[in-house]
Amino acid sequence: MSAAALLRELRRVLDDAGLRGSFLVRDLRSGEEIGIEPDLEYPTASLVKVPLAVATLERARKGEIDLAEPVLVHLSDTLAPGPSGLSKFRHPARIAIEDLIYLSLCVSDNTASDVLFAFTPPARVAALMREYGLRGITIRHTIRLLNETPADRLGPDDAHLAHFLAIEAGTEGRGHRVPQLDVTRASSGSARAFVDLLQALWRPSAIDPGVAARVRELMADNLLRQRLTPDFVSDASTWSSKTGTLLNLRHEVGVVEHDDGQLFAVAALTESRVPAIHQPGAEAVMGRVARALRDHLRGM
Repeated sequence: MSAAALLRELRRVLDDAGLRGSFLVRDLRSGEEIGIEPDLEYPTASLVKVPLAVATLERARKGEIDLAEPVLVHLSDTLAPGPSGLSKFRHPARIAIEDLIYLSLCVSDNTASDVLFAFTPPARVAALMREYGLRGITIRHTIRLLNETPADRLGPDDAHLAHFLAIEAGTEGRGHRVPQLDVTRASSGSARAFVDLLQALWRPSAIDPGVAARVRELMADNLLRQRLTPDFVSDASTWSSKTGTLLNLRHEVGVVEHDDGQLFAVAALTESRVPAIHQPGAEAVMGRVARALRDHLRGM
């Protein structure tokens, strides 16, 4: 199938699943790539935890932060709640900075992430990305803001109303009445921007090789594996990734490393027009589309 025919078919598959998305797959050896709206910007939610990890490790490399320093985390309303990690603790905990990075990336721990943002604020993380030449990713706020959406105010019984608002209240210019979904106010990026970051981590040039290696190791230990993982992991490959979720947004970015040496960066950023919290079918479609794009490159 030609690239044009494949992209038409995959757009139809996404539309049938109630999805629109920014997808890009790049062969990190040859530079060949294929994508669907790869430059379309989305609010990135927890995907910002990858740049946060890079920035924290870089500051440690420069001697500005001691990764072994224990931090006493008081579980208060000043930190971001979340479905996993420290927000589920019932007592204060003393945790080393490096272990907070693990919790942030591998468990997507919102509280741990905001403790790290207290050391390296969003503006400083964003500045470091620009220093690396990665200009397509913005980091504008901490994770706590992501827990102040209509879904949090309405409660679980009315969560579908928050999803309906998320679907209906956007503008053609990518603005939104919900600030966390407005690409001019929220942390944002595109599939291409995140593939560029993945390339900088797996083929480091501006990013220190030691920093890049540690981030790769952490992304390989990611425990949230319900989206793209089923289509990329096997006995002959390794899948390293990070997810992002917010209202009707479902994202994942990662790299698949094959035992034969092939290496592909994958970014899938999607929005759903179905007002439902749990959409395993949509997540399965994300994986199918991303894999079809990868398979096309493998066959070239």
